[in-house]
Amino acid sequence: MTMREVTITVRDGTEIGAAIYAPEGGGRYPALLAASPYRYDNNVLPAGPQFLWRETGPIDFYVRQGYVYVHMDVRGSGRSGGEFEFLGPNEQRDLYDVIQWIAQQPWSSGKVGGLGQSYFCMSQWWMGIMAPPALACLGAYDGLNDPYRASCYQGGIPGQFFPGYWWNQNRIINRFPANGSRPRVQETDLDMLVTSHPAYDDFWRTRSASERLHEITVPLYSVGIWGKVDLHTRGNIEGFRRAKGPRKLQMRGPPNAWAANAEFNSVELHETVLLPFYDRFLKAKDSEWDKRPLVEYFVRGANVLRTADTWPPAGVQYKTWYLGSQKSGSVTSLNDGSMAPAQPSGTESTSYAYPNPGWVSGVVGFGPSGPPNFDPTRRVLTFTTAPLEKDLEIAGPIKLVLYASSTQRDTDFVIKLSEQYPLSAEERAKGINPASQVVTKGWLRGSHRALDERHSTEMEPYHLHTQPEPLKPGEVYRFDISLEPNAFQFKKGNRIRLEVVNGDSPITDVLWTHYYQPNKIGQDTLYHSARYPSALVLPVME
Repeated sequence: MTMREVTITVRDGTEIGAAIYAPEGGGRYPALLAASPYRYDNNVLPAGPQFLWRETGPIDFYVRQGYVYVHMDVRGSGRSGGEFEFLGPNEQRDLYDVIQWIAQQPWSSGKVGGLGQSYFCMSQWWMGIMAPPALACLGAYDGLNDPYRASCYQGGIPGQFFPGYWWNQNRIINRFPANGSRPRVQETDLDMLVTSHPAYDDFWRTRSASERLHEITVPLYSVGIWGKVDLHTRGNIEGFRRAKGPRKLQMRGPPNAWAANAEFNSVELHETVLLPFYDRFLKAKDSEWDKRPLVEYFVRGANVLRTADTWPPAGVQYKTWYLGSQKSGSVTSLNDGSMAPAQPSGTESTSYAYPNPGWVSGVVGFGPSGPPNFDPTRRVLTFTTAPLEKDLEIAGPIKLVLYASSTQRDTDFVIKLSEQYPLSAEERAKGINPASQVVTKGWLRGSHRALDERHSTEMEPYHLHTQPEPLKPGEVYRFDISLEPNAFQFKKGNRIRLEVVNGDSPITDVLWTHYYQPNKIGQDTLYHSARYPSALVLPVME
C-alpha cells in the first residue's frame, strides 16, 4: 500500500487536502471516499475506541481488495483551506467536486463509493444528494442526517454533544495532529452557531440531509446501530425509508458508541457486510449482497438477527400500556407509579417539583448507602409494569402520549424506556433499587409540541420546532413524544419501566447529556386519568 498527499482545488478556489491510499503497482481501481474534519494525518493512530473519531474502517483491508481509499479533510479542517461550516453548503459542494476529481485520475476506474462511520456517514448522505455522476454507491454506517433533531436540539432541548464535547475534541484533534506537522487552529465558534439557532430555521434546513433524502438515487446500504439512540440510530432508518434508489437496511447490536467504533474498525464487519456491497456496485461482481434480505435487524435481549421486507416489519401490533398511580412496589423513585393495559377510570395525577434537592449530577442522586454510590432511578418519576408473564418482543416506532401541566411557561420531558430485572425481597427491604437496562429514549420541550402534519403518522409524531409556543401555567396539554425506534425482547419475569423527568446526567448519559439550565425551577403534573389517559404504545411482534 502506498500513501500520498494531494491538494484538490474546488469550484470556489479553496484547496482541499486528501490522502490517497492505493494498491502497489499500476492499474485502474474503484475508489472509496471518506470525508471528515478529523485530519487524515491522524490515521497513523490506532483505529479503535481510544480515539473515538477514528472511524475510517480498515484502510489497508480495502486497498488489499483492490480499492483506492481516499480520505478527505473537509474544508476548515486538517490540510484543507476555508472555514469549517459543519455540513454547510460549501462543504456539500466540495464533496461533488472531489468525487469528480477522483474519477478523472489515471488510477481511477471512474467509479466512487462513500464509506465511513458517524461524521463520515453524515457526509455520505450529502454525497448522494449532490449526485456527482461518478458516485456509484453509499455504504452509510451509523450516521444521522438531521443534526437539529438527532443531537443539537433533541425534542427542542439543547444538547451538548456537538457544540460542547465534539467541537472541543475536534479542535484538539486539529491543533495537535499525530505527526505534529501543520497544526490547525479552527476559528469557528460552533457553540455560538448552535446557540444562535434554537429553532429549526434555514441554518438547520441547509444542513439537514433529511430534507432531501428522497434525492438519493444511487444504491444505498444503510447500516445502523441500536446502541446509538442518542445520536445516529434514526438517521440510518430514515435514510433507508426515504432514499429512492436500490437500498437495504441492516440494524446491528453494538450497545454503545465505543462498541460500534470497535466493530466498524474490525475487518470482519467489512469482509462480511460492506465489501460484498462495494464489490457489487463498484466492480460489478456477483456477491452475497444480492442475496441479503431488504431489512435485517438485530433484536437485543433475544440476540438474534431477524429479516423483513420493510421497516417496521410486517405483522407488528401496536399495544398500549396506560400510566397509573398504583404503586408497583418494585422500585424506589419519586412516585413508583405503574403501567397496565387497562385504561384508568379515576382522576389521578402525579406531581414533582424541580430541581430536586437530592439531585447531585443532573437528575441522578445518591443511593441508600450515600456517596459515592449513585442511584439513577431514585429521584425521577417511574411507571412500571407487573412482571411479564411471557417474553415480549418489540420492533418499530415507539410513542408516549403524555398529558401534563406546568407551573412554568416551558418545561422539558426526558423519557427513558428500560427493562427492569427482578430483585429479592431482602434487597428491596434495604431500599436497594433493581438493576435495569435502558432500551431507548425520547425528548420533548413543552413549547416545541407543535406537530408537522405532513410528516407525522399515528405512531411517529414529528415536531416542527419552527415557532416555539409557551405554555400557559396550570393548563393541561397533550404531548406526543416519539421515542427512538428499536428492536428488543423483554424477558419473562422482568418488567417494563418508563422514566419521566426534566433532565438527564453525565453519569447515565455520558457524552449525550443536556446541561440542566438554572432557570428550570417549578413543578410539573403528569395526568393519568379517565379524562387524560397518558399512555405508552409499543410495537409488539407476536
